[in-house]
Amino acid sequence: MLSTSIPESSSSASAFRPTATLLSGFIQKPTSLSWPSSFSKLSISFVAIKAPSLSTHHRKSLIQSAWTRRSRGEAAKRGNRKSWKQRTDMYMRPFVLDVYFSRRFIHAKVMHRGTSKVVSAASTNCKDLRYSLLSPTDENACRIIGNLIAERCKEADVFVMSYDPPDMERIQGKIGIVIDTIKKNGILFV
Repeated sequence: MLSTSIPESSSSASAFRPTATLLSGFIQKPTSLSWPSSFSKLSISFVAIKAPSLSTHHRKSLIQSAWTRRSRGEAAKRGNRKSWKQRTDMYMRPFVLDVYFSRRFIHAKVMHRGTSKVVSAASTNCKDLRYSLLSPTDENACRIIGNLIAERCKEADVFVMSYDPPDMERIQGKIGIVIDTIKKNGILFV
């Protein structure tokens, strides 16, 4: 508890006198003899306390940062959102052509994106083509693979497919021959 009695004889007491009179105005004496009323109550006025002034630019940046900040738990729950194209592409173009050219063979397959089921597949490494072709990687082999993929897709009732080339790859050369052969056999590319 604070004591408001200050000895007047000391020279340092005159420095404490205004503080003691200031605090004596805030402390109220108990009005009853009950236990809770035995504690001194402080009555503090907030009129004298002034908040620091903020410029309008600083206020806006505080508000924007409060709106954009997310906790780590919330960010982990949401994850990254996919774009509209990423979410709908699987349904708009469900069948995808995948062609792989190795040094010795050509492999091609058509897959359903949603189920990852292979609808049709052809390779120059299979038994009936491996020994009948002169070269399993030339342009004639590309045309044969294109014909086989088109026939097997028609048997599986797939008449539309898409091809997504890897980044910075043009559709020309051997892949162009495979795709053109599939188009000539009546399959549409979207």
